[in-house]
Amino acid sequence: MSLFDFVCDVIGGTVDIVTDVASGTVDVISDIASGTVDVVYDVVGGTVDIVTDVASGTVDLISDVASGTVDVVCDVVGGTVDLVGDGIDYAMENPGKVAAVVGTTALTGGVALVAAPTIATAAGAAGLLGATSTGTAISSLSGAALTNASLAAIGGGTLAAGGGGMAAGTTVIAGAGAATGALASGTVVYSNS
Repeated sequence: MSLFDFVCDVIGGTVDIVTDVASGTVDVISDIASGTVDVVYDVVGGTVDIVTDVASGTVDLISDVASGTVDVVCDVVGGTVDLVGDGIDYAMENPGKVAAVVGTTALTGGVALVAAPTIATAAGAAGLLGATSTGTAISSLSGAALTNASLAAIGGGTLAAGGGGMAAGTTVIAGAGAATGALASGTVVYSNS
């Protein structure tokens, strides 16, 4: 074997090795790319399945809530209609008793309306109503300031602070008086039945 033949064999062997390495590299890259595509496809498919399941569950939940809400509203309306019907029947059968309860309710509500400033002032002076919106203790006030601050506190605060003010306080006291009269007279009428 000559030197030329030897060099040719070495070069040929090197070319074979390089070809084999290049071919193997291409196969590895192809396998990686194919595996990556499969993984991406599986992830996208799984994500679509999850989104579909969540959307379907959300629609089912909304449908259930809406259906339940309609059922509750229908039950409340039906119960209210029944209660009003029963009240009308009772009033028709017992007009004297109903007149006594209504009269007492109107009387106690009216008295409470007239006495609202005095009632509010007493509660404010006793320290039951806390402080004004400026931080001043209502119990430290006197005269008209005590009355006005007490009525406003009972009404949920001043109009400027977003409450109902003195008018709402007067209404709350009058309503409480009317409710007390209705409860007391209703109890007396019921116990005498």
